[in-house]
Amino acid sequence: MYHAETPEGFSRMQNVQEQVVAILAEQAVMEPSEVSPEATLEELGIDSLGLVEAIFAIEEAFDIQVPFNANAPEESGFDISSVKSIVRAVEGLIETAQT
Repeated sequence: MYHAETPEGFSRMQNVQEQVVAILAEQAVMEPSEVSPEATLEELGIDSLGLVEAIFAIEEAFDIQVPFNANAPEESGFDISSVKSIVRAVEGLIETAQT
């Protein structure tokens, strides 16, 4: 197991952020460098279908199950309000899966 405070944990968390940003950038047809952590999916131009595709890609990339209901995202417990919140949610799911 890793901890975010350790260099290994920091590196791993940075990798999570980079991968999530890359997945979202691909859906938005942008370069990862153009994706701001504060950006919303709407600002990135990611619609509901793009979100579902991004969720599938995230699940595959990190071998996790995202508790997400595309028909009621506010009820899923998976915060999609910004890129940063998605990264934090994925980090939490990875932590949970490792324990």
